[in-house]
Amino acid sequence: MDDVISTDRLDLCPMTPEFLQDTIAGHRAAAEALMDLKIPEDWFDLADFAALRLEEYRTGATSQPWLPRAIRLRATGEMAGFIGCHTPPGPDYLQPLSPGGVEFGYTVFPEHRRQGIAFEASRGLIQWAQLHHGIRNFVLSVSPDNTASLGLIARLGFRRIGSHIDEIDGPEDIFEWTAAGAESAPASPG
Repeated sequence: MDDVISTDRLDLCPMTPEFLQDTIAGHRAAAEALMDLKIPEDWFDLADFAALRLEEYRTGATSQPWLPRAIRLRATGEMAGFIGCHTPPGPDYLQPLSPGGVEFGYTVFPEHRRQGIAFEASRGLIQWAQLHHGIRNFVLSVSPDNTASLGLIARLGFRRIGSHIDEIDGPEDIFEWTAAGAESAPASPG
């Protein structure tokens, strides 16, 4: 599969429009064959998310490299979650906070949490965006009650730059990691 981001244990596999269509339609076998993945029911419960991302792709609001990516455990072929950018780099809404930046988000399914997957996937995505697209600013928005993500953000070296009220998720703090002077993605802990 082209444009797969590989890390030590993971492959971050681009979700194609066809994969998103199969997700929306609930066609598990077709979706699994397209991505060479074992897909949990948790993913199909997110058909609304897949529909939103497919619509953004069809209307030109996003493009293929910035669509979500399945987090594939290389050892087992399981989909452990997903990660991806909210838009291509430099959207208008980020200009006042992080000019030229890109906002991304991630979800790790419950049975795969507390294994360092979100950390490893985030580092992989950041490094890919830096090396292949020259992105230097990265943004994450997190609920102030999400202690697991707040811990992850701290380990990655993000710093708080603001807050807002998300119309779906409610209050969120906004964090940024900037490559200013850095040569690679945030370092591994310890």
